[in-house]
Amino acid sequence: MPDTDIFRNYNFTLDLGQGVVGGYFTQILGLSMSLDVYDYREGGAGPAVRKLPGRVNYGDVTLRWGMTQSRDMWTWMMSGVNGNVERREISIILLAPNGQDEQTRWNLHNAFVKDWNAGEMNATSNGVLIESMVLTYEGLERG
Repeated sequence: MPDTDIFRNYNFTLDLGQGVVGGYFTQILGLSMSLDVYDYREGGAGPAVRKLPGRVNYGDVTLRWGMTQSRDMWTWMMSGVNGNVERREISIILLAPNGQDEQTRWNLHNAFVKDWNAGEMNATSNGVLIESMVLTYEGLERG
């Protein structure tokens, strides 16, 4: 194995495209992709079943953040609610331990808001109100 550092999971930011850099996210979950696989049994091939690749599926990404006065995420979501789904090219950027240098990024293509949740409001707690938003997208690449 090469002698390299293992990436830490706590230094990240989100580039929402259109000049908007998202910050203060507490979690980004669900970044994934998978291939559908189809079984195919050839005639005369005995008991062997061939595996054929199918379509690519991309997992929805959930963003969680402490609610602030910024309305960027709300405005993006409301554009879809009002019938004008706004697709964006966004990037999840993993930063080096110094919090400044980029280690790697994942570019999500044609992403748009699928779901939003205000979070739990609890008068007996002194925690931070955590909003969440689910993004769906049509392509993924690692930069």
